[in-house]
Amino acid sequence: MALGKFKQASIILALGLFSASSIAAEGHGKGHDKISSKAEHGDGKACEGFGPQTPRDIDNLGGTNKRIFSLAPASTEMNLCNIHFHENAEHKSKEFSIYAGDGDHGYNSGYQCAISKELSDAELAPTKGAICEGKHGDLQPGDTIEVHWVHTSCDVKPGAGLGSCLSDSCATPNLRVETQVFTLVNDSDALDFNDLDYDGNMVNGYHQPKAIPSNTGKPVEFLGSTTGPKYSEQSCSPLQVSWSVRPQCAKLDINTVGEWCKDNAFDEDHAHGVRKLVVNPKLLSTIK
Repeated sequence: MALGKFKQASIILALGLFSASSIAAEGHGKGHDKISSKAEHGDGKACEGFGPQTPRDIDNLGGTNKRIFSLAPASTEMNLCNIHFHENAEHKSKEFSIYAGDGDHGYNSGYQCAISKELSDAELAPTKGAICEGKHGDLQPGDTIEVHWVHTSCDVKPGAGLGSCLSDSCATPNLRVETQVFTLVNDSDALDFNDLDYDGNMVNGYHQPKAIPSNTGKPVEFLGSTTGPKYSEQSCSPLQVSWSVRPQCAKLDINTVGEWCKDNAFDEDHAHGVRKLVVNPKLLSTIK
């Protein structure tokens, strides 16, 4: 049976992997994005019956959520299905722990890299034009972004939104998200985002990004969920995701991010908002 439009839209909403067009189509309005500070600090009833949630402080290894599932295979043994990024880091570590504020419906919140406060005037020089501009503004040198390379166990090609991670014969895939937090700089000597893109790259029969940074610390692996500002501890994500989060920041040339926003295989043209940090131990897995 073909995957119906209603079912696919429901899964896309559940995962929170939105392209610009799907946000508009699904009415991703302010009422859905509002997250209370009370919920995120673990007061009140947790999402009973849900599995471990994301994002989290990756330096805090504790968690008491009892819904255990197996880690997904290594991303090199899965197909890349989507790349997108969030403005500011959703996760937290000692290297990206500068709180950006409570924010507005997922924007102007999250965490910033420590190195963003140590940049030179040249690195912070204004860009010639707006970078990845959306309804919540554009990106500026010195900003932090968290990039997600989403991988699936389905035999699919990369594309826009979660629909690219599913197929008619593979509606409940294993998912793994490779994660890197970046500080954006106006410097052509910094990393080029296009070198971290997909662009038709195949390795051992799998769709793969051309590269993911390998010098920013050993990735912290844990069981969690999907993210995005529509979720709070009273409205949790039902999906099961294996995460690999690198604990250190890297510098990324903001101009190459702007080029990518103008032309990529994922119909991504702006930064997504962040989900507030999940701190309730009942909603976190143990990091081993």
